[in-house]
Amino acid sequence: MNIGAASDASGVSQRMIRHYEKIGLIPSAARRDSGYRDYSDADVHRLRFIANARDLGFPIEEIRKLLDLWSDRARASAEVKALAESRAADLGRKADALNAMRAALMDLARSCHGNNRPECPILTHLES
Repeated sequence: MNIGAASDASGVSQRMIRHYEKIGLIPSAARRDSGYRDYSDADVHRLRFIANARDLGFPIEEIRKLLDLWSDRARASAEVKALAESRAADLGRKADALNAMRAALMDLARSCHGNNRPECPILTHLES
């Protein structure tokens, strides 16, 4: 199938498919006589795998490891579990940081009268 069909089937944009091919996450596609890329069902399956891993927050290098593990039928599932737990811990730290930033912004917003006067504790805090 062509890149447009592969994009539709996998949910990965054409631009990202080209990028993943360039960085070696997917093998270089076969070329038709016309020069257009030709993707197999296995390529689309791999693209879906990558898209699902990205949706779970895995960075490219960890996706590369997951792809290697996925291809290795003799793998230990403990390696996959360790990657997932590490990613979950990282996401938890990021969520905590985002919640702290949100709470700080909400506190600042509550302290601002939001009227026609120029005094604004939000701006005062930012300039400090």
